[in-house]
Amino acid sequence: MPPVFTFPRPQMADVVAGISVGLVLIPQSVAYADLAGMPAQIGLFASAFPLIVFSLFASSPYLQSGPTAVSSLLTFSALASTGYGESTEDYVRAGALLALFVGVLRLAMGLLKLGRVAFLVAEPIMIGFTSGAAVVIASTQLQKMLGVTTPEGMTQPLSRAVYALTHVGEWQVLSILVAVVTLVLMLGGKRLHPLFPGVLVAVIMGVIFSKAVDLGNRFNRAVAGDPNEIPGSFPTLQLDLPWGDIFTIFAGGLVIAIVGFAEPSAIARTYANEERQEWDASQEFAASGLANVTSAVFGTYPIGGSFSRSSLNRLAGAQTRWAGAVTGLMVLAALPFAPLLNELPNAVLGAIVIGAVISLLKPKRLMAMWLRSKSLAALSYMTLIFTVVLAPDVYWAIAIGLCLGVVHGLLRPVRVDVSVDGNELTPAGLIWLASNKKFGEALRSAVSNPGTRNNDDPLRLNLANITTVDSDMAEAIAIASLQTSAAGGRLTMINAPEGAEQLIDQNLERLSAGS
Repeated sequence: MPPVFTFPRPQMADVVAGISVGLVLIPQSVAYADLAGMPAQIGLFASAFPLIVFSLFASSPYLQSGPTAVSSLLTFSALASTGYGESTEDYVRAGALLALFVGVLRLAMGLLKLGRVAFLVAEPIMIGFTSGAAVVIASTQLQKMLGVTTPEGMTQPLSRAVYALTHVGEWQVLSILVAVVTLVLMLGGKRLHPLFPGVLVAVIMGVIFSKAVDLGNRFNRAVAGDPNEIPGSFPTLQLDLPWGDIFTIFAGGLVIAIVGFAEPSAIARTYANEERQEWDASQEFAASGLANVTSAVFGTYPIGGSFSRSSLNRLAGAQTRWAGAVTGLMVLAALPFAPLLNELPNAVLGAIVIGAVISLLKPKRLMAMWLRSKSLAALSYMTLIFTVVLAPDVYWAIAIGLCLGVVHGLLRPVRVDVSVDGNELTPAGLIWLASNKKFGEALRSAVSNPGTRNNDDPLRLNLANITTVDSDMAEAIAIASLQTSAAGGRLTMINAPEGAEQLIDQNLERLSAGS
């Protein structure tokens, strides 16, 4: 059956949370539009009606949708193959077609209850990709922060970053100063208070400084000039799409539909686990699909879920999905005043993007993965490397990562090793959507086979080789725990990844209640 949509009553806390997120989203949407190669107003349009539609049908009360760094990078990657110039009318129309393709695909998967497809990309591959994407995105923004203009035709992000870093004579002190102040306000402001609107303060200060100093286009006209100047108008229906480009954008659209949903689904699932609430991946898929169809209808580009804005939404006290609708309405109300952003320094936009993607870098998780499993860490590191090397065609890195995951599964299949005394079980291998069933079967088999086990001691499940525990794996462990209890024993976990015990306990409660 398709997902069932319900509509909660809005709370006053949702208004406060929605406004708090909107203060961050407005400048972010301009910066992310530039990252996607889109005119600035397209980012604002993508943050209005699509968010309202998403909030009406989503499952998580906290998940905030809209333009994100990863979705913008993937959009730029997918549209690069069309041959259209950035910010041109044809480029924007192709972006709307891409949003429609992503939306229809997600909507179909949601209605068909295929939400588990969101976990098609295994955690090591996803961590490697997002970390690599952060490097790529930061590489594209360095020139703005340093005030350097890279040669035309230089499209490889690392090459542009190297050029910007090595041409010290072209650095602009004021650009660097503005970028540093922006980063301090964004990152340091959170230390003063988690709700401190550092991005907004940086934008206001940047516009005032730009007006006061007036150093010319190279410094202070970040989004000015036809066709990039923000007109201050409202979005209109755009139904004239370049259908002939559908096969050109197919591969990129497929990756955006799956990968672009994997991270927000992890966000929503994490919050649901922490608060022991139900979360419907298929409903979230369908809601995201409807939001992207709306995005296409209004002539914008694919959107996704934002970890930072979702965290802010929750921290600000959001109670229901209406917080997202308030954010969309706030952006809509701000559109007539958007031309004020035409004087925003390029350095501010670059710093906003870099400040936002820092959270995508996972050095601690990459290191922890190496300590837990060398083979899974290698899979993650190789995906990271391919993401950086193949940029801007980063969606091919995901395809390579998936292929490497299949090879890993063939060379090191999922198994559950049993210790000599039979009291310790150690899972090994890449446990993900394609191997979850096999893991569950192996674990149940190991639990049901007493061997030389000492029944007076608890049965230990050693997760030292596992980098993460997803919902399917947690359910399999919970079933094995109940199976052990029914036989008069007890199953305990050792060396569990962060958050695993909480997720398993939730599944134990659900299964014990017979739901």
